[in-house]
Amino acid sequence: MPNTKSAAKRVLVNRKRYERNKAYRSALKTALKKANAAVESKADNMNESVRFAIKMLDKAAAKGIIHKNAAARRKSVLTVRLNKATAN
Repeated sequence: MPNTKSAAKRVLVNRKRYERNKAYRSALKTALKKANAAVESKADNMNESVRFAIKMLDKAAAKGIIHKNAAARRKSVLTVRLNKATAN
């Protein structure tokens, strides 16, 4: 239980940010799953889905939802998979 007015506000603000970040992380995971599935099946839209997933990763890193190195690592893995799929 918060003891001060500012602590009470922090509880409310933190809850709101947590919900927003949770929704964004969920959308990010969905985009990554779709991109990986498109690359695995060599779908026609695999380039667009990978580009969208990379865009989501960049936005998440910029907003501080995930760490910038985590975003870079995930982008790298996704790009390597895409390059292997297009090479074959």
